This record gives sequence, structure tokens and C-alpha cells, in this order.
Amino acid sequence: MELVTGKYKDLAEKIDAGGRVTPEEAILLTEAPLSLLGFLAVRIKKRKSGDEVYYNRNFHVEPTNICVFNCKFCSYRRPADSPEAWDYTVDEILEQVQRRKGSGATEVHITGGVHPRNGLYYYADLIKKIKQVVPDISVKAFSAIELGYMIRKAGLSFRDGLALLKNAGMDSIPGGGAEIFANEIRSRICPEKGSAEEWLEIHGEAHKLGLTTNATMLYGHIENWEHRIDHLNRLRKLQDETGGFNAFIPLKYRNKNNSMSAIGEVSIVEDMRMLAVSRIFLDNFPHIKAYWAMYGKTVTELALAYGADDIDGTIDDSTKIYSMAGAEERKPSMSSAEMERLIKNAGYIPVERDTFYNPVKK
Repeated sequence: MELVTGKYKDLAEKIDAGGRVTPEEAILLTEAPLSLLGFLAVRIKKRKSGDEVYYNRNFHVEPTNICVFNCKFCSYRRPADSPEAWDYTVDEILEQVQRRKGSGATEVHITGGVHPRNGLYYYADLIKKIKQVVPDISVKAFSAIELGYMIRKAGLSFRDGLALLKNAGMDSIPGGGAEIFANEIRSRICPEKGSAEEWLEIHGEAHKLGLTTNATMLYGHIENWEHRIDHLNRLRKLQDETGGFNAFIPLKYRNKNNSMSAIGEVSIVEDMRMLAVSRIFLDNFPHIKAYWAMYGKTVTELALAYGADDIDGTIDDSTKIYSMAGAEERKPSMSSAEMERLIKNAGYIPVERDTFYNPVKK
């Protein structure tokens, strides 16, 4: 650290020594040279996962894009009478799962619109039926927004509703729906959606039940760095309490086909700054994920120089959430060989993992 000079020297030395960054220091850090942020983020990444970078073999099930909410940033939601809407039956979903049986996938990721009719017991039964088809595949299912809606509708506490889904075969929860926690921003971009406090409560209850989860943040729209750091700080506090988060995934706002399109998108430089600050600030999170279906393959490789140590999974062209918002990957799919090449090109050792970051034996 002897090469670092100026106003960032003391803070950089504190970070490099493993000290915890305060929210106030994090705001200062957001203005630091990108090269310094990348250097510090990679040092932290290597302390946590060495030279290894993770991926998994997975596929998504998106039961519907019909949704009771109408978030301004969303390019995915369609009204029920739209020709672009879908609402798969249980048999159609099971056929999607059956097609991928024997593919080597270790995880099915289930999320979509918040359905106006299908409830908690419907989805619990769906998970049971999926497990009958692929008993060895981990089920990562439902954002906290979906969970909050279906559990409240069933008249149960969050703890009891989550326990019911866990008993049905749900193994973990994805991080979606967090968006941005600051109420003044949330009220403008997703006023109908469940609150930040509810999102955090559901994940906290899941952790107490032994369910690991991921966390996300939607950035690059009308928020600022103060809002981002507040969001990260709330996640860090919950992780201090429960230790149940596996990974944090910063999700870039993409501006195609939604009512916020006029505001544009942030630069790749801003993406790398977001990743690096996340890795530095979230000192109690084991992993930071660069979601390749959102960034695109080239930018994902670059992200590994800014603290990310996971790039998500093979996906098999089974998600439309980011492609409908204008992401570069129109039909997101990568073979495990492609993922390993991407990781090796960035100078790291690829490790295929399961949902819980256990290495998969080849």
C-alpha cells in the first residue's frame, strides 16, 4: 500500500488491513480512482475465495409475467390480455423441468410475476412436483416480494409460510425484489411493491429457518450513492445478525421497454465502481456475483478484476427478465466449457459449485 498517496491513503490501508468501512467512509470511497477500488476489491476477493471464481449449471422457471404490481423500471410485466403475456400451467412447467433432467444442472431458479390468483399452497405443491421429477436438484424459489404476497394472502406469518415452502422442498431464496431500500426512491419507482422492511424481515426469517438466500440491489436509475450505501449497510447489518446471505448481486437498471427509459443507463465504468464498492463494503458477504446475463459476457470477464467471484450459471435460455429490458444477451445461455474459458481468460480458476457454494465433483 506504500504506492497509495493523498486523501485515500489512510482509508486504503484500513481496508487492506481488514478494517470495516463505515457508511461515511464508503461515500468518500465512491469518488476514489477506479484503479484503487479494483486493487482493494481484488485483495478482499482473494482473501475470501483465493484464485477461484464460481459458476453453476442451472436453469430458470418463470411461471408467469402477469403481475399484480406495475413497477416503473420493469420491462418484464405484461397485463393478462397482452399477446406477450404467459401463464404456464403446472404441466407446462413440469415439461420444462423434464426437458432438462439429466443435463447436469444442480439448481432450478423459480421466479416471475406476482400472480393475482396462484397462492402459497399452489406453489408448495408445484415445488413438490418438481422435486419428484428432479429430486437431486436444488430449488431456489421466489423473491421476497412474491413470498410476501402469497404468505399474507394465505393468512400465515412469514415464518410459518416459509417453513411450509421449505417442507415442500424449497432449498433457498433468490435476492430479487430488493430494488433500492430508500423509501423516497422506492415510492417513486415501485410504489405498489412490498417495503424494504418487509424484504429484510422475510430474508431474516428465512435465515432463522436455515434457508440461505441471496441479496440484490437495482442501481443506475434515479438513486444516488447515498441511497446505494444505505442499501448495502442495511444488508450488512442483517448479515451480522443472521449470516444467512450467500451472495450479493448488484443489478444494473436496463432501460428498454419500460416507463423510465428516458433516463438512460450508467456506464461500464460505473458498473465496475459499483462492484468494487460492494466487495469492499460487504465484508461479511462471502461472494459478490457478476450476473453475466445482465452485463453480457465481455463485461462479466472485466468484472472479475473488480472483486466479483461468481458469474451465475449456464441458464440455458430460460430467463427473459433482462433480455426484455435490452440486455446484450438476447437468448442467455452458456455451456460450462464457455464459462470456464471466460474465468480462465480473466486469470482465475473456475470452480463449478452447487447452490450452497460446495464444489461439484466432476
